Amino acid sequence: MTTLIDPESATRPGYSAITVRKLGSRIGARIDGVRLTGDLPEETVAEIRAAILEHKVVFFRNQNHLDDDAQIAFGERLGPLTTAHPTVNTGSARVLSLKATRGMAANSWHTDVTFVDRVPAFSILRGVTIPEYGGSTNWANTATAYETLPPQLKALVDGLWAVHSNDYDYAHQYGEDGSTRDEDTDFYRQQFAATIYQTEHPVVRVHPETGERSLVLGHFVKQFSGFNQKESAVLFNLLQDRVTKLENTVRWTWTQGDVAIWDNRATQHYAVADFDTQVREVRRITVQGDVPVGIDGRTSRVIQGDASVYNRLDELIR
Repeated sequence: MTTLIDPESATRPGYSAITVRKLGSRIGARIDGVRLTGDLPEETVAEIRAAILEHKVVFFRNQNHLDDDAQIAFGERLGPLTTAHPTVNTGSARVLSLKATRGMAANSWHTDVTFVDRVPAFSILRGVTIPEYGGSTNWANTATAYETLPPQLKALVDGLWAVHSNDYDYAHQYGEDGSTRDEDTDFYRQQFAATIYQTEHPVVRVHPETGERSLVLGHFVKQFSGFNQKESAVLFNLLQDRVTKLENTVRWTWTQGDVAIWDNRATQHYAVADFDTQVREVRRITVQGDVPVGIDGRTSRVIQGDASVYNRLDELIR
């Protein structure tokens, strides 16, 4: 396949099966020269995985050949998949359809599904219906956010824990523009919180593959352990602002057939609701992860809810 990328702009010579171009100094890369399928050579899959770990989120153009089955087949090359979602049903056992015509449930900074104990490893998102304008997605690097904290803040967060839950009002009764939400959004909200999950995670986790330390935050955080709600809100905003500093982010403008893959253990993301009443649909599959481990070796603990159906342990053994 002919690449449109200048070879001199590739990140490093270690890649031989793919072409990788950095999009920012802290996060993001575009991969060319690959047609995503379930039968890619092992070398190619290994290089894609390495690029995800290095750049935190990677993007592929022109993957229009993918349908749900092909997306699943490729995703399984990165590891066993979760079910589509712990509570939301959009008609597929593995694929979560995120479709919107006004507003978006994901237009706030978050890491996927941190309200369960085994936080997903990778998310694979495919652009199906892309509006003529708007609807881009931003990602932030939670590892560099931790690395660049001043020593005084590191000393605080290294031993800090937080409770994450899906019982939060992400679909507010009123939108930011004062308009009321539609019935579909209200129904989605009811589905999302149909089963309540609460899990206590370390605010700083050790990445199981890279050894990096990253911040576990985002909009599923309900409260920091040992702090009251007012104190938690102040501390959350202080740390969250470090994560989403513009220099720590990358923004992707979608075209139909694009695929984004990110390391959910080292990123947050935000889907921008700026496409008016146009239809926007992306479809996501998720690779199973493990239970976060803090700096002191302690692991996350479940407070409420059993997510074993979402992360089927028997699939890790097969």
